[in-house]
Amino acid sequence: MMLKFDAGSRGKSVSQTVTIVPRLEYSSDLLSEIIHELEQKRINLKKVNHKMLRASKHDSPEVQDAIDLEMAVIFCLECLSQIRQMLRSVSGIASIPSLLSPAIPAIRTVSAKLYEVMPSCSQKLCELSVHLGSVVLDSAVISTARFDFRQSNYESATLLDEVKLMAYSKINKQYHNLDSFRQQTS
Repeated sequence: MMLKFDAGSRGKSVSQTVTIVPRLEYSSDLLSEIIHELEQKRINLKKVNHKMLRASKHDSPEVQDAIDLEMAVIFCLECLSQIRQMLRSVSGIASIPSLLSPAIPAIRTVSAKLYEVMPSCSQKLCELSVHLGSVVLDSAVISTARFDFRQSNYESATLLDEVKLMAYSKINKQYHNLDSFRQQTS
């Protein structure tokens, strides 16, 4: 991750700016670790679900629950992948508040989704949101940035809505008859 430091023009010392970089790198590493764990969980769920679909009735509640769990994991993976792209697009201290502030509510949403399913990932996501929150706040102070929390929440909600559609699309491609299964059980 490469950051450009232009804090001198505002009278801030480079040392104030440099303290953000290790926290941002740690956050990026933690995010990659969480994504890896979720990818492994998704692979396992996919295998189990395919076996379950071959072995049982498609309209059973167990099958529906298993597919819903896989969709939740896909949702979380897609959301965190988008956040990883946000992290990678950071080009300087001044860009951090606007780029990363929408990520924090999204991370908390993903953490809540994983709370019962993968508690260790949920805990790591809580830690990640705290680290990124402090990075966003400190970078805003250093760069004297202003940002609108309402806009940040709107961007986060938009991200979550887009990811939900992506996850649903991936599940539908993987399980072609999913809609007919759900209509039978509704």
